[in-house]
Amino acid sequence: MKIQPLPPLNSLVAFEAAARHLSFTAAASELSVTQGAISRQVRLLEEYLGKGLFERTTRSMRLTPTGTQYYETVRSALLDVAKATGEIRHWRGAQQVTVATSTAMASLWLLPKVTEFQRANEDIDLRIIAHDHVKSYSRLECDLALYYCRSTPNDMLVTPLFREEVFPVCSPEYLAKHPELRDIDQLAGCTWLWLEDSQRDWIGWNEWFERLGSKPPEPKRRININSYSMLVQSALSGQGIALGWLNLVDSHLQSGDLVRPIEASLTTDAQFCLLEPLERGRARPSVRLFHAWLMDQLPVHP
Repeated sequence: MKIQPLPPLNSLVAFEAAARHLSFTAAASELSVTQGAISRQVRLLEEYLGKGLFERTTRSMRLTPTGTQYYETVRSALLDVAKATGEIRHWRGAQQVTVATSTAMASLWLLPKVTEFQRANEDIDLRIIAHDHVKSYSRLECDLALYYCRSTPNDMLVTPLFREEVFPVCSPEYLAKHPELRDIDQLAGCTWLWLEDSQRDWIGWNEWFERLGSKPPEPKRRININSYSMLVQSALSGQGIALGWLNLVDSHLQSGDLVRPIEASLTTDAQFCLLEPLERGRARPSVRLFHAWLMDQLPVHP
């Protein structure tokens, strides 16, 4: 059954504030509107009711008997609505887990796995936000963060997930076109998929060669790409050879969509990490549940 009659709801909010303060000016300040807006809303409500709600003088105002009775009813109803709304918003907040991560880690590692978590925890809303080029992890508005860290941040609680291991990868089709590939020296004859310098945290080809004790050669050609996920997609499409990060490209290696053309590999002290705000205190149950699930997803490599 339709609830009626109902007055203009904005007018109720304006009336409640004006009646509580006995001042249109104070009500306007509280609601961030003009005094004229409060006056119009109250007048609209009085016209709808056919009764005056305020008695106004040059220096003061007070509620009429009708206004006093109506104020008590309106305030009680609005408080009930506010309480119910607050409970719902608190529940959604308690049931939501916000995870910040890079676009590469989101697309290549996290997103392929979260279906399992959502299937087992239908009452938890998982929110994944991608931020690249993060200057301060502690300023991220999230419950948990997943990032590749060459050095671990001091202002976060850090849980290492897995170490960095980097090696060349390409599609089987690309390797078939370059059967001469046997070791690191033959890489110069290939097309390198090159992550642009803006991605400074990621190891590039030159650094990879240098840290393996080899002088970086000039590749036959290179394709510059500014996103690691796009770079992996380019490798899958057979456009060249990319540097692959263990755990990020595992699924493609297992499916055979990518292969390792040579055995050379670089392992560093950098790590992919789970980061948590230090000042947060005890995490909500939903966050602890996702945290535990996440740790169960860690790979086991021989």
